[in-house]
Amino acid sequence: MFATAVLSMLLLGDGLAINLLLIAVPAALAAYFASPTAGSRPDAWSLTWAVGGLGLLIVPALRDAGWPSFLAIVSAVALGSLALHGCRTWLGIVLSPIGLFDAVWKGTVWGWRGMRERGGSARGAGPAMRAVAMTAALLLVFGALFAGADAAFADLLSDLIPEISLAWVPLHLLFLVVGAVGALAAAHVAASPLRWDRLVVKPGRARGRMEWALPLIVLNALFGAFNAVQLAVLFGGYDTVRDRTGLSYSAYARQGFWQLLLATLLTLLVIVFALRWAPRGGARDRSLVRAVLGTLCALTLVVVASAVRRMDMYVEAYGLTRLRISVVAVELWLGVIILLIMAAGIWGARWLPRAVAASAAAGVLAFGLLSPDAMIAERNVHRYEDTGKFDLDYARQLSADAIPALDKLPEPQRSCAIKSIADGLGPKGGPWYAMSLGESRARRIIEERPPSAHWGLCAEERADVSYR
Repeated sequence: MFATAVLSMLLLGDGLAINLLLIAVPAALAAYFASPTAGSRPDAWSLTWAVGGLGLLIVPALRDAGWPSFLAIVSAVALGSLALHGCRTWLGIVLSPIGLFDAVWKGTVWGWRGMRERGGSARGAGPAMRAVAMTAALLLVFGALFAGADAAFADLLSDLIPEISLAWVPLHLLFLVVGAVGALAAAHVAASPLRWDRLVVKPGRARGRMEWALPLIVLNALFGAFNAVQLAVLFGGYDTVRDRTGLSYSAYARQGFWQLLLATLLTLLVIVFALRWAPRGGARDRSLVRAVLGTLCALTLVVVASAVRRMDMYVEAYGLTRLRISVVAVELWLGVIILLIMAAGIWGARWLPRAVAASAAAGVLAFGLLSPDAMIAERNVHRYEDTGKFDLDYARQLSADAIPALDKLPEPQRSCAIKSIADGLGPKGGPWYAMSLGESRARRIIEERPPSAHWGLCAEERADVSYR
């Protein structure tokens, strides 16, 4: 708790990067050592969730873009709640974050009582707490004296620890409290987790075979007809699209992607209710359910492939954006869920809730590690090389992660694209613990080859805005 609180006070406030991971590690260790109070050590799944949550916090350390980092932080909190509660059911996985936030007040009270009981003792945690407090006081006093006595030593300290001015003391004290409360909440949940898995949702009333199967068989037939058209038209090339529909390649792609994405989501909803109302009379009913829903899942995978192909066609015409790369990632994840459902129909579904949660976390981690802003810039630079079209206004809105790709543009497009991003970074970087790898690389490129184009020239050289 003390380590998390002190690190929060020292490292937060200048930005989010590796400092989040440095703060989270001692909080995770505190929860791990508090878990035996609940009666058992964490199991393999809990340790997997914990390692995955810490791994997700690598994304802010690598990427300057805020949106993948935000997704990674939210996912890390969700995995942390799963690690602390050890949930296995759908309801438990969904509700476990509530237990983490519920423990904020309970954990604070629990920690205060523990400190009062053990603070004055000569055994247990009392001596450790007093030793930590005394060590911190000695380091603060003598470190300040030595820094004032020697400029070289002061420079060394300034590189290692942040400089806290009096004006920012209240904010850093707030970070101290937030770190302590967060660590106590995690430890309290580990010591007395809420058993969300004990909540049970009653199964729906089983339907007769005809009542249940007929709508789904007709839906399968509709999916099959649609997929046959897709295979003939969508993958037949530009001439086939134009002859069959009278639309351009890009217009045809834009026309259908969102509908197919919605169709995929609705299919998952249909599968959920179909399983809830499925007939449960015996082996013949189980075979019927597997055959009908397995066919629906297989046909839905073709819809997923069609949606991804449509977006690829649209990107070829108008370039890549954050929205487009995000919805493709969601569509691909939905395809993974359908594959998991098909596997659950063969090997059983007890592991399915945790597998879906793990796939979501893995997707967020992969999304951050792949650097979406860099992918957007790279794809659009290649498109510029092929077509001469480039959306300069959109490129200026990207983060520092895009600068290595934008650096490949010819002048003056390169300077016009990089200049606004460089101005947003400012002349001086933040401390080492608050600077991402993406920002560090961007600053190195800017220092080696500063943007040189004048704003008036950039206004004249604005490329063809081809996004819609």
